[in-house]
Amino acid sequence: MSTIEKALAKQKQTQESTGKNLLEDTSITHSSKPEDSREVEQKKEIGKASYTPDIVIDGESLVSRGYMFDAASRKVTQEEFRQIKRKLLNNAFGPASKTLNNSNLIMVSSSNPNEGKTFVSINLALSIALEQDKTVLLVDADVLRPSINRELDFEADKGLLEYLLGEVSSLQEIIYSTNIKNLKIIPSGKPHHLTNELLASNKMADLAKELAERYPDRVVIFDCPPILGVTETPVLSNLMGQATIVVEESKTRIEDVKQATSLLNEDMALGLIMNKTLKSSKDTYGYYGYGYGSKA
Repeated sequence: MSTIEKALAKQKQTQESTGKNLLEDTSITHSSKPEDSREVEQKKEIGKASYTPDIVIDGESLVSRGYMFDAASRKVTQEEFRQIKRKLLNNAFGPASKTLNNSNLIMVSSSNPNEGKTFVSINLALSIALEQDKTVLLVDADVLRPSINRELDFEADKGLLEYLLGEVSSLQEIIYSTNIKNLKIIPSGKPHHLTNELLASNKMADLAKELAERYPDRVVIFDCPPILGVTETPVLSNLMGQATIVVEESKTRIEDVKQATSLLNEDMALGLIMNKTLKSSKDTYGYYGYGYGSKA
């Protein structure tokens, strides 16, 4: 090999070596630690900016229809439900909780339709959500005539019935967050011809047990079907520790109340909420009585 050929070969070798080093340096630059940190932080910020609750509740609309929404709205309604919830919370977490099965599960029902049970369910949930150390889960168990989604103005593809049917694999898929910090909702789901059987199924019993035990600080409110004429409501009462029965003044018959309460689990704590009682010409809600082991 001539001197010129040797020189050219050496130059080529040097260029190849330099190119390789440049590629290695570039690779190191792209994988540098500061760059990775910046990318992670950017992703976090993007995640925060795009987060919205599953259900956005319109507070102004609620208040205009007689509901409370926050600590500043509906002072009279708020005070009345504060008194009611205090009794429920004492039973759920106080000394009485040791004598009740699933004391933090509360069913809200009525003897007959259209006596105000859903209104009471929602206001109780909103009132408990104001507590600093409690969370509340509102379950629309009135699968025959669901109304919580209508009252709170939201739509949901999956709910309680889809879970009981096994169409969703995880309970978290049907628990919807809201713009109220301590409030979550399980909607009823789409109508099904086996709704009655599903409410009385073993899977419903397992669900109640899981909801009662998963979070020790959570109250679960079930908006249930009316008691008379619906065999599944008494069955549901066996899964819960407390019941509040809504009684509409001047409409609900005493005989219906006695018959309805006689069908419920006799070991649960039972309260009657008298609604639309007249006080100073205003529709208000009053607490009629509370106890357990007695249906009289």
